[in-house]
Amino acid sequence: MAQSNNKKLLNKKVRKGSKGFPIATVAFYGPDNKTATKLVCAIISYEGAEPDPIKKWFSSSDIRKSDQVLKEVLSFIDDNSAKTVSMIEEIIGCPHEEGIDYPEGAYCPECVFWKGKDRFTGEILN
Repeated sequence: MAQSNNKKLLNKKVRKGSKGFPIATVAFYGPDNKTATKLVCAIISYEGAEPDPIKKWFSSSDIRKSDQVLKEVLSFIDDNSAKTVSMIEEIIGCPHEEGIDYPEGAYCPECVFWKGKDRFTGEILN
């Protein structure tokens, strides 16, 4: 399947590497490591700053394939004058938020795939 133009544009911004602040971070989340249903883009204005603003997009299908969402992400990045774009292509965890969608310190009851797994490596935790 051919890559969408917006996906190409986003990847091009990522490939430019570090150009200083503000930095836009793009992360994908999903119920497992195959389908991303949530995309989060955050802007870090300067070294040590908390991410702000943060924008979230949700989809019932793989959000990485949504040309419309990727177009909106590119607009968000441009609207916030990000000089650097950092993106992890892999899905890095459950789309639900600890302390909001389920209790602090617990596992998400909806995304059993992630229970007991390191969200970056997918390896089982002891």
